[in-house]
Amino acid sequence: MANTNRAEVRTAIHSRIRRKVKGSTERPRLAIYRSLKHISAQVIDDRVGQTLVSASSTEKDLRSASGGNLDAARRIGQAIAERALAKGIEQVVFDRGGYLYHGRIKALTDAARAAGLNKNEVVAEPEAAEEPAAEVAEPKEKKSKKKKQE
Repeated sequence: MANTNRAEVRTAIHSRIRRKVKGSTERPRLAIYRSLKHISAQVIDDRVGQTLVSASSTEKDLRSASGGNLDAARRIGQAIAERALAKGIEQVVFDRGGYLYHGRIKALTDAARAAGLNKNEVVAEPEAAEEPAAEVAEPKEKKSKKKKQE
């Protein structure tokens, strides 16, 4: 029977990811933690076992009305990138922490890339609204399966 406890499932996924993702002195690991109310990120050198840079939505200068939304994730991504670049860290390995790569996690990593981390990676640009087609095809009439009663 499959495990239905979300915390245990996320921990299992995270341990699988950590077997593959290792941070080094040249390219440390950017680990992300997300809760319902806040989001935080750390740049970690796994060889030494030391946190080099961190940023969290609980910090006084990064705090706002809500720390658990996309705006907060973007602020944390930009702050972690600025702090890492100030320490001379330009390349990192992203560790999504067992969370799906969408929403706040994606916003944080995109903001970090846009602020200068991993310059060689492509930054996702916001999709422009597509213009509607000039001619719209008329919908086909549906054939009814029931016989018309006369």
